Amino acid sequence: MDGTLLNERTEISEQNAEWIQKALEAGITVSFSTGRGFRSALPFAEQLKLETPMITVNGGEIWHQPHVLHKRTLLSPVYVQRLHELALAHSEVWFWAYTTEDIYNKEKWFAPSSDYDRHHWLKFGYYTEDDAARERILAEVQEWNAFEITNSSPWNLELNPLGVSKASALRELCTLLGIEMSQVVAVGDSLNDIAAIREAGLGVAMGNAQEAVKEAADVTTLTNDEHGVAEAIKRYVLEG
Repeated sequence: MDGTLLNERTEISEQNAEWIQKALEAGITVSFSTGRGFRSALPFAEQLKLETPMITVNGGEIWHQPHVLHKRTLLSPVYVQRLHELALAHSEVWFWAYTTEDIYNKEKWFAPSSDYDRHHWLKFGYYTEDDAARERILAEVQEWNAFEITNSSPWNLELNPLGVSKASALRELCTLLGIEMSQVVAVGDSLNDIAAIREAGLGVAMGNAQEAVKEAADVTTLTNDEHGVAEAIKRYVLEG
């Protein structure tokens, strides 16, 4: 969604909405696959009147359709505590964490702050433009061998349970829909998209995508401010 379907004003352009509707009318299943939580993604699905499956929190949740949950994979509160303590050791770093009910961050944490077990965790994230600090955190969490580590911008790190990704969720979704990954077109811009882009029948990088994503993709479309999703649907789905 962010950096892909949504433009830099966090809007769905008329062109993107138009071509998504054309794809739906042609019998194509159009699904959100996002690092956002369900509540954050839902208004955009409602705007497009989508009743199709959704993948949220980088694959941590798979929905048959909005409000109908198929599968949820939780992040252990033991690891959330360790990730939180690591964040607190880097005062310059912003952090956030998704639960099934809420989002907590550096300015808004739960009380009592040590009661991690009371929550059902999905994802933890760090943000800093200090490359050295981000690399130190990355090196630390990699040693734990417990996470899928991606990003949704060059300045953040996003951590899901090991084995949980947009790609794993997409494979599950294909099973639900009775189709093969070879029939999927995956479009994205960041490292949390890269595995799905590699595994899909056609992987499409946005024009504004990180270079690693462009290198992994089969083709590159226009940027998110140039209605790149509409262009991808038009060129590779409906006219391809």
